[in-house]
Amino acid sequence: MQLVVARIGRAHGIKGEVTVEVRTDEPELRLGPGAVLVTEPAHVGPLTIETGRVHSGRLLLRFEGVRDRTAAEALRNTLLISEVDPEELPEDPDEFYDHQLMDLDVVLTDGTEIGRITEISHLPSQDLFIVERPDGSEVMIPFVEEIVTEIDLEEQRIVITPPPGLIDESEAVVASARDAEEDDAEGDAAPGGQKGDA
Repeated sequence: MQLVVARIGRAHGIKGEVTVEVRTDEPELRLGPGAVLVTEPAHVGPLTIETGRVHSGRLLLRFEGVRDRTAAEALRNTLLISEVDPEELPEDPDEFYDHQLMDLDVVLTDGTEIGRITEISHLPSQDLFIVERPDGSEVMIPFVEEIVTEIDLEEQRIVITPPPGLIDESEAVVASARDAEEDDAEGDAAPGGQKGDA
């Protein structure tokens, strides 16, 4: 099975290094020196990683045969793809590969169907599940413990407890209006309390 593990960004310096947007939880395994990666577009690769280092919080890679900035810049936006055994699992039982989560059903704790995961977006701050609703619309679910409470690969489903407004925008309006009313009530109560104490 092939998994996208990174996307090549800008050239860095003049000796052929490139920045990469990491799309794997195991960069040290997938993007280490000596790793041979298939590419998209295919004609660019395969690419063999010669060196890797972290600079200002970003991973920099140099590939065999890429020796200058021009060659590095030509690789920009290329996807790096690793061959992975579909039976292979991450070392940490609380981690999952993207292919394990794709197409899983997303439901609420009461069993209400929300949709199906069609894409996983890896952002710097957190990962997002892109979920297709039965009506064809999409909703983004942050992959955080507070919201994703259960991942059951055998049942092929993910259970979520979304905050108000995440799934149904109308709930967010109601919740924010209620909060505002509560804030107003508390604001009114405070001066009254102070007068009573005086």
